[in-house]
Amino acid sequence: RFICVLSKKIEPGRALNALGHMTAGLIHLHNDHAPLRFQDYIDKDGTTHASISDNPFIVLSAKNSNQIRTLRNILTEKGVLFTDFTDTMIEGTYTDQHKRTRETTEGELEYYGICFFMNATESRELTKKFSLYK
Repeated sequence: RFICVLSKKIEPGRALNALGHMTAGLIHLHNDHAPLRFQDYIDKDGTTHASISDNPFIVLSAKNSNQIRTLRNILTEKGVLFTDFTDTMIEGTYTDQHKRTRETTEGELEYYGICFFMNATESRELTKKFSLYK
């Protein structure tokens, strides 16, 4: 399953932006490294409407950046591929965003979200303190 955890401290538009970027980045990271499955949806006329994953996609909420940072550290220790999204990735051009990130320590970053792919049992254990994003 895909699991994304978003900070409740950021506005919905920024949360959705982070969600989209993290998901696209995670698919890029995984390529052939995980059992990602996709389905085409074809109507009666033969028109394809979507090619989407048939893996569950769960969006959870964190109370703050520190909860996401802690989860990030655990995923790093376990060797789980993930993508994260920070406050330095939202404003200006990509050049500006890279520069801001390089000038900021990990401890200074505000995490907007994190996204990873993991089996259901292990992911439930790691995310039991988070609630569904509303």
